[in-house]
Amino acid sequence: MATIRLGDKAPDFTADSSMGTINLYDYLGDSWGILFSHPADFTPVCTTELGTAANFKPEFDKRNVKMLALSVDGAASHNEWIKDINEVQKTTVNFPIIADEDKKVSTLYDMIHPKADSNLTVRSVFIIAPDKSVKLILTYPASTGRNFYELLRVIDSLQLTAYHKVATPANWEHGNDVVVSPAISTDEAKEMFTKGVEEIKPYLRMTPDPTA
Repeated sequence: MATIRLGDKAPDFTADSSMGTINLYDYLGDSWGILFSHPADFTPVCTTELGTAANFKPEFDKRNVKMLALSVDGAASHNEWIKDINEVQKTTVNFPIIADEDKKVSTLYDMIHPKADSNLTVRSVFIIAPDKSVKLILTYPASTGRNFYELLRVIDSLQLTAYHKVATPANWEHGNDVVVSPAISTDEAKEMFTKGVEEIKPYLRMTPDPTA
C-alpha cells in the first residue's frame, strides 16, 4: 500500500455509492474535488459533519469543488443514515457517499490506521486539483469533527496560489494581504502586482490579494 503525498496523482477508482456507481475521475471532470472519509454510518460526529457539508455545498459549488464522502458501510445503510442526517441537521445531503464495504478505496487512500482502529477509517480529507493531483491531506482522529470553514479557507488559498505567484500567510482569509512568492524579485513583483508591494524583509514582501 503506497502512501499518498502532496503532488501525487489521486488514485482513480470506481465504487458503489448512495447515488449509484461513481468513477472518481468522471465524477470530478474538470472540477476541484474534496474526498472525506467517515469511520462508519450512524455515528454522532459524522452525522453533524455530513449535515454541515450539505449546508456548505453552495460554497463549495461557488469554488467549483465537487464533494465526495466515504464510509465502510454499504449504500443501503448510507441511504438510511442520510434520512437521519437530513432530519437532525435540517438539511438535504446532496452529494454521494461512497460505499466502501470491501475497503478498497480506504486501502488505496491509506484511510485505515491500525493503531487507531483496524477496521474503521480515520477522518481523512483529500483536496484534489483539476489535474487530479493531491493538493492537501488532513487526518483527524475519530473524536474530532472537521472545521468546514477551514476547508473553504484552504481551498481559497490553493486556488489563489495556483494561478498567482503568491502564498498565503498564517490565518489568511480571502481578501487579506498575501505573501509575494520568493521566486520573483521585488522589482518583478512591483511590475506584476499593481496594487503595491510592501517589503518588510527582502524575503518577506506583502501585496493585496490580487483577486479581491
